[in-house]
Parts: sequence; C-alpha cells; structure tokens
Amino acid sequence: MITVNLYYTGINGNARKFAEEMENSGTADKIRAEKGNVRYEYFFPMNDAETVLLIDAWENQEAIDEHHKTPMMGKIMELREKYDLHMKVERFVSEDLPSEDEGFIRK
Repeated sequence: MITVNLYYTGINGNARKFAEEMENSGTADKIRAEKGNVRYEYFFPMNDAETVLLIDAWENQEAIDEHHKTPMMGKIMELREKYDLHMKVERFVSEDLPSEDEGFIRK
C-alpha cells in the first residue's frame, strides 16, 4: 500500500473550504469509490488553522496512476486554484508491523 499525506495550506480558511467543497460536491466520495483506493480522509491540525491534511492511500502505484487520469483530478486542480492552496507532500510505502511493536498498541 502507498500512503500519501498532502498538506494543503492557504489563507482565510481556504484550505478548510477546499476540503468542505471536496466533500459536499461528492468528489471525495467518487475518489473513495475508485478501484484501488484504500483511504481518503481530511484532517485539521490543531496547531495550524490554515492547513488541512489529506491522507490518501492506494493499493499500488498503478491505482494512483489511474486516479491521476480521472476527471476528479481536474476538479481537484480547479479547486486548488480557486482556493489558492499550496502543498507539501509526503509519501510512504507500508510494511508489516514488526511483532516487537505489538506490545505498544492498545486494541
């Protein structure tokens, strides 16, 4: 699995407005329904009111590549411009949890 953390930053609450429009327009749900999407969720950092974190996870690179060809990408890019957002991106490839870590996880 590949997880991409996207930090959207703007001014005057624009990052949050972007996330709200993504959700209210149904675009986020369409992305969640795409083949290979594992997670698509927005979060709001407590110490930065002008940033929104999107955690976007996919089964593999092929699923990401297909997502990038969809009409939703055009909508996302349009909204990024509308709200004048800037981005920071982090990318992670998942691995199995080491058994030594199990003792630190409360289930």
